[in-house]
Amino acid sequence: MLNHNHVTLSPLRHETGRPKAMREHSTVWRETMRTVTLIVFLGAVALVGTQSLDRALVEWPYFSGDLAGSKYSTAADINRENVGRLQVAWEWRSNEQPLPEFKVVPGNFANTPTMVDNVLYLSTPYNRVAALDAESGRELWVYDPRSYEDVQPQGTGWTHRGVTPWRDGDNLRIFLATKHRLISLDAKTGKPVQTFGSKGEVDLSKGLRWEFDKVLLSNQSAPVVYKDIVIVGSGIGDRLMFRNDPPGAVRAYNARTGKEVWTFHMVPRPGEVGIETWGDDSWAFTGHANVWGSMAVDIQRGLVYLPTSTPSNDYYGGRRPGANLFAETLVCLDAATGKRKWHFQTTHHGLWDYDLTATPNLVTITVNGRRIDAVAEVTKQGFTFVFDRVTGEPVWPIEERPVPTDTNVPGERPYPTQPFPTKPPAFGLQGFTLDDAFDLTPELKEAAQAEIKKYRYGPLYTPPSMQGTLQRPHDVGAAGWGGAAFDPETGLLYVKSSDNPRLTKIEKLDRATSRNPFASLSDAEYVDVGGRTTFMDGLPLQKPPYATLTAIDLNRGEFRWRVPFGKGSDLIRTHPALKGIALPDRLGTLGPPGAIVTRGGLVFIGGGDNALYAFDKATGKELWYSELPRLTRGTPMTYRSRSLRQFVVIATGSGSDTALVAYALPENR
Repeated sequence: MLNHNHVTLSPLRHETGRPKAMREHSTVWRETMRTVTLIVFLGAVALVGTQSLDRALVEWPYFSGDLAGSKYSTAADINRENVGRLQVAWEWRSNEQPLPEFKVVPGNFANTPTMVDNVLYLSTPYNRVAALDAESGRELWVYDPRSYEDVQPQGTGWTHRGVTPWRDGDNLRIFLATKHRLISLDAKTGKPVQTFGSKGEVDLSKGLRWEFDKVLLSNQSAPVVYKDIVIVGSGIGDRLMFRNDPPGAVRAYNARTGKEVWTFHMVPRPGEVGIETWGDDSWAFTGHANVWGSMAVDIQRGLVYLPTSTPSNDYYGGRRPGANLFAETLVCLDAATGKRKWHFQTTHHGLWDYDLTATPNLVTITVNGRRIDAVAEVTKQGFTFVFDRVTGEPVWPIEERPVPTDTNVPGERPYPTQPFPTKPPAFGLQGFTLDDAFDLTPELKEAAQAEIKKYRYGPLYTPPSMQGTLQRPHDVGAAGWGGAAFDPETGLLYVKSSDNPRLTKIEKLDRATSRNPFASLSDAEYVDVGGRTTFMDGLPLQKPPYATLTAIDLNRGEFRWRVPFGKGSDLIRTHPALKGIALPDRLGTLGPPGAIVTRGGLVFIGGGDNALYAFDKATGKELWYSELPRLTRGTPMTYRSRSLRQFVVIATGSGSDTALVAYALPENR
């Protein structure tokens, strides 16, 4: 009979004859090796998992990359070392033409596409929606809402900036806000979802404070979604200036049925907070104060952030005395109910069209050792307002400071103070002096100063006048609707700023001669007629640069770097008065489109130039640019497709000459 113990002798029993110290050492060694082996194995699994994540599909599912408005992508295949090898991979053209039967022409192609499940979804100037293959740009379907059949044009001409995907189980929906309609499309077919609203659409003009002609309502921006709620603002033409013109409101609808969930009115009603800020009962007839830019959503907390616009009319407030809440205000609402959580008004009694147009950036920063979930709003004035996104408390003090109130406009009562953030510094140039005059030669500086002296000028918030006031920044803004991009790796906020003064000149309205296209509808006493801020047949009154790109450290409230952006206008470079004068390579290009930032170390921006640029996000060094045959009109986006190839896409052109241009590194063959 076999000795069973001998045949199945275990290592531990086999070692029983060894000294105790040797046995303990051997046991520790084996346990250590087992641990090392496990760590190596898990490390290998983790490495494979990380590589898999690094090489997976990277989407751009919303207009701003995410609902937090970050304009940030984790895609890093394109980086500082290889960005110089980017080349055009494909183009898609909208091929839209003037439609004389409707008296419309396509405007700027200002869209930023979304990418979900390897498909791009975008909107065109005529508000059509297209689905494109993310690899090739091949057109999959196009939906035409025929919005151009409405009599009146949109407030900013025929343009549109984006659509919003929303996943309902296995179904993907695409929401389009166009004119007075909110439309739900099936992402597979491009056809309206018949169970949403009335045969796929909701009328956004219904159920507001008063009746108005719905063709006066417009929409250019993408809605936002919170769970199964789709939230949408509205666009209202600035030249609409009459009692009970379209009221500003943000509406929320059930994303499946189209049933209204809540409405928030920007101009308060009796019994609501803020009604005391509307003198002479002007709350009862003042419209606008709408949200025409993009909103942001804190998904975890269920909060939505609204950047609101100027009330009617933009430059004359004689019949709406007071601060005018909730116009030109950052408003935080409960996304599920529409109840106000907090607000901060960035301009009191607006007279400069300094509405909030940029998407709020929801950021996490560390200030003086304290970690803060914050919201940052960049403005047309060139300010960055930063708040605790839950409480609304300013991260750094904001001071109410006296501002000029002297005006010769009858009936106007400018507000005596305005809010000034103490940090970060203003990224836009503010106010106008003779020292700001164009100065590339002494003679030209003297001529520019002579032109400046014809008008009123002074610090920020110098009020409009009958003589004409040089307003700086322009009403298009230091920061425009392109807003800012936030890098969560570094806490840096990137913002493009334009420097372009505006001549704001007020006149008594004469319907027979007014340049207001809606003069027959207007009952305003006084309106702005504007004017040029140039001299010598087209030279700007102010000295260059005319645009900058700034990196703001939101952990410290300071600039990290600041550089001129864009080649600038060829009209300046070829002007006869500058013949023989050496001009800087980057005079600065005006325009509202913004930037995006990537984990690859890059900031991409077109910014209104006829080129796409890449900057080193750490230093501001310009690393690459690619000239284009058209001006860039949109904020770019980026994604990694299913083929594991990263693309950077930007909308270019206007009118009949538009193209969506995609860049990528050369394919490996």
